[in-house]
Amino acid sequence: MLHRRSPALEYEPQASLARQRPWVHRTSWQPLEVRMRNEMKKIMEMQVEGKCNKKRTTRTRRNLSAAPIGICYGRVANNLPSPPSVIDLLKSNNIRYVRLFDADPTTLKSFSGTRINLVIGVPNEILPCLASNPTNASLDWLRSNIFAHVPANQVRYIRVGNEVFLKDQLFTPYVVPAILNLYQALQTLGLTDSIKLSSPQAASVVVNSYPTSSATFDPYIESAIIPLLRYLYECRSPFMVNVYRYFSYVNKGNRVSLDYALFRSDNAVRDGAMEYTNLFDASVDAFVYAMEKAGFPGIPVVVTETGWPTRGGEGASPENALAYNGNVVKRAVNEVGTRRRPRNGVEVYLFDLFDENKKGGEVYEKHFGIYGVDGVRAYNLSFN
Repeated sequence: MLHRRSPALEYEPQASLARQRPWVHRTSWQPLEVRMRNEMKKIMEMQVEGKCNKKRTTRTRRNLSAAPIGICYGRVANNLPSPPSVIDLLKSNNIRYVRLFDADPTTLKSFSGTRINLVIGVPNEILPCLASNPTNASLDWLRSNIFAHVPANQVRYIRVGNEVFLKDQLFTPYVVPAILNLYQALQTLGLTDSIKLSSPQAASVVVNSYPTSSATFDPYIESAIIPLLRYLYECRSPFMVNVYRYFSYVNKGNRVSLDYALFRSDNAVRDGAMEYTNLFDASVDAFVYAMEKAGFPGIPVVVTETGWPTRGGEGASPENALAYNGNVVKRAVNEVGTRRRPRNGVEVYLFDLFDENKKGGEVYEKHFGIYGVDGVRAYNLSFN
């Protein structure tokens, strides 16, 4: 195979990040940081007492014949089918894992009893309330907003915030305290083994990603990312990341080839003894290397969003969306891991179930839907 230089995996400008982090100032950060240290001691004590899982593994659940492959159910649109129709669509296509972006009661009730596994989101704006109040407040929130509408055995993960450290930084100090309060609430309910907590990150929290093995976390978020990693490591929860390789392609120009992004490149990118033939594997492994360098090996990676648009931008088409998403599904179904973790398939949630006609930004942001609102596939993607 031919070898070429790898593009950087991150697509967002890094030089301005320091100026965008008002929460870094020690005077405002210190009280919550002290609290996090104290509460992390409690978590470590729980581990010693046997209240956390004792066996460390790169998978949070029992190994299955295939890595879970799910879909994101975004609802930023005014033309979506009714929740019961959505459930019928999911069942008819054998989709058993779904990510919800909030705890909308009507939506949750529609999933109750369906045996579909859910990732349920806690919106960023709720984090200060959950972080600043006693654990009982988190317990009440879980009971009234989630478990009142859907049984606990259908909840796979609770996603605490979304892309906070890079894109919604005013909520950064509240992420880990909110997670810790929710953890203690789940412990009260006896659910810490079955329901895991994490907080998805944007792919660009990793820098220096060429070669992949040199990847590290952005130093400006180190004071936030380390407490999160410590929690994930101690409580066997996954590191969640949103990986949009289409953005890398359109923002990096000819530095990211379409074939490399779509799993069909004949040119391998060499990284020491390893070779990468696609950008997805290189992206996931960048987080593995960054976590190892931070001192937290073995944390599993769950890709909570990834996809390819069908129109609205360069390279956006049903054919390319099928090539990208089809290869992601195939690798999960066949338990194909990355170069760094070849024996561990990657749990992935494809974005998006439908186009979302009310989303802002570039035109292609509206067109990640795998199905039309009439239930017809935009392209012939199978989840089997």
